[in-house]
Amino acid sequence: MRFKNKTVMITGSSRGIGKAIAIHFSKEGANLIICCKNNLEALEETGFQIENNFMGAQVDVTNIDSVTNAMDLAVKKFGNIDILINNAGNFINSTVKYMDKNTWQDVIDVNLTGVFNCTRAILNTAQANRIINISSVVAQIGAVGAANYAAAKAGVLGFTRAVAKEVIKKNITVNALVAGYINTGMWTELPEKLQAKILKTIPAGRPGHIDEITETVLFLASKGAGYITGQMINVNGGIYM
Repeated sequence: MRFKNKTVMITGSSRGIGKAIAIHFSKEGANLIICCKNNLEALEETGFQIENNFMGAQVDVTNIDSVTNAMDLAVKKFGNIDILINNAGNFINSTVKYMDKNTWQDVIDVNLTGVFNCTRAILNTAQANRIINISSVVAQIGAVGAANYAAAKAGVLGFTRAVAKEVIKKNITVNALVAGYINTGMWTELPEKLQAKILKTIPAGRPGHIDEITETVLFLASKGAGYITGQMINVNGGIYM
């Protein structure tokens, strides 16, 4: 019960990695703020699997007022938010030649500006001591049809380093977990032929398991990680070293 009496806010926690992180924190005794923008039915399903106190919130991470309102309510309910997991993301596939402005901007707004909004809000609302940003190996190696996503997730890495330097004297650590191809979410939506092609590039020869992500997140949020900040923790089976 490493996180008993701690409160954790996880954006994008209605499915995939965010949902798994929420459930894992709950098993370790944490109070949860679970969030999503639209899929409230799926968010409710996440809530059914949480063992401790939790608050569900409809949050648009691209809207600073939406984020701030949710955090204010969470602080009133739990007294504080100790840990923020910036996980919310989206992906719209398009090569640059055919990418319109909205396709570019929507992905930047959710994956990068959303991280800024949530980080800024928590620094002004609560006494968090851990901020963990979920990025992607696509930021490091690129991918066809993902220039918008790669740019946003690479921006998260630079943002993480900068904010880490700004807040470490307040005993706040800021790190990024850089996820490789994980057997949930986007991976499951890929055609089998594309999955097979990608697997050939991964030295481990397999996609990552979701618990390999959640265990790493919980470590970064733990007391034992208090001297780790501004780091990019790669969980990718060796596809990028």
